[in-house]
Amino acid sequence: MTESLDRATFDPMAYVAEQARAVERALESLLPPEGDDPATIHRAMRYSALGGGKRLRGVLAVAACRAAGGAEEKALPLAAALEMIHAYSLVHDDLPAMDDDDMRRGKPTTHKVFGEGMAVLAGDALLTHAFWVLGRLPRLAGVSAGTALAVIEELTDAAGTMGLIGGQVADLEAEGRTDVTVDHLRSIHLRKTGALFRACVRCGALLAGAGPETLQSLTDYADAFGLAFQIADDILDVTGDPQALGKRPGRDSERAKATYPALVGLEEARRMARQAAAAAREAVAGLPSPGRDVLAALADFAVGRDR
Repeated sequence: MTESLDRATFDPMAYVAEQARAVERALESLLPPEGDDPATIHRAMRYSALGGGKRLRGVLAVAACRAAGGAEEKALPLAAALEMIHAYSLVHDDLPAMDDDDMRRGKPTTHKVFGEGMAVLAGDALLTHAFWVLGRLPRLAGVSAGTALAVIEELTDAAGTMGLIGGQVADLEAEGRTDVTVDHLRSIHLRKTGALFRACVRCGALLAGAGPETLQSLTDYADAFGLAFQIADDILDVTGDPQALGKRPGRDSERAKATYPALVGLEEARRMARQAAAAAREAVAGLPSPGRDVLAALADFAVGRDR
């Protein structure tokens, strides 16, 4: 879908749904086949990664690639790898040693189906396989080895101790504390949630050969988007419907987690989420359509969703 689109009839959320289906197809094709030996781990990987979720991280990469002048198809292998990394983080997050969740996306969590040991291995395997896909980007996406290396550098930073892992550590250490400030909470989520969103957007743009100004605009967008998304997540844990969420709300308060509603109240948290979404839209206002329109619509979706 690289041809020019009629802005008068363009529906950003229909485009998002279309690209989410494309990401799902890419993910299905790039995961190891279920019957390949050792079959149990491949079944666990596919159970964890397929058949649910918004594919938001993958769609963000696709939209950023388009906003930077690239073709959507070029970003699909990257999008699949991003969804594998996200799935790995959820599998490990749900373990009894972490958040101890029984349901995810409306179905039993991986450790409930396959056991804790296999769930740990499935998460490890998803992360490892994601980087196998990324190493093949020159063949899968037609980019240079240098571009593939830049993408891998971005994602290893986002997924490691300076990003997702470091944020998870800080989140665990903040449980039960009464001295967590809004600034401290924001620093936790800039790593735990925001780092991967930033990498999704930046890596999609890198595949398109984005220049410094475009890359900076998309980076600013991603930082604001990640904040809006996390605040909305915290709000949904208080107000969300279990059927829409696909899991039981109220887990944050049970574990005495630091959240935006707990620190500033629901109404202020909602205001902060709307403000962050507006900042995200403003960051990409100067980029070309339809990529800009899709990214703006995703910012609104981040704060208006029910799951």
